[in-house]
Amino acid sequence: MKANRVKIALSNKLAFLMALLISLCATAFAQKIDSNKISLKPKAKAVSRIPVIKGSVPTYRPNYSSLANNNDSNREKTGRTLTILKIYPNPVVEQLNINLRLEKETNLSIKITDLLGNDIITLANERVQHGEHTKTYNMPAKLNAGIYFLRIVAGGEPVIKRISVL
Repeated sequence: MKANRVKIALSNKLAFLMALLISLCATAFAQKIDSNKISLKPKAKAVSRIPVIKGSVPTYRPNYSSLANNNDSNREKTGRTLTILKIYPNPVVEQLNINLRLEKETNLSIKITDLLGNDIITLANERVQHGEHTKTYNMPAKLNAGIYFLRIVAGGEPVIKRISVL
């Protein structure tokens, strides 16, 4: 009988400790309301510091017609003799293909220059008829891997494109 009373007393103590542990855990991990953040005042609107310009302002487009030569009356409306359509593959390994369009017969010069503007190789220096042309050039072995500029001049108009050589 004494043993049963001891068992009951122990089970009661164990139940009490379990209830105490559960209540401590519940209070430790329960979310509490932060009384500092509770406010009855409405929040003010966020004001942007970026100024807003109201109205329409036309974009500035300079007029280059006064600077152009009047001798070139046979050029197209764009005023360009040379149009580069495509340079491929880029990066270049062995061959370089250049797709271009000429509006009139002119001298064509194609050079590879380094980053400082020094001429490395002249690929072409010839007179070419008007129309679309695809030029293919083999890259010389003496050209080291790196970044170069392809300078194409036709009729006094230079066009410079960046190429990577592997």
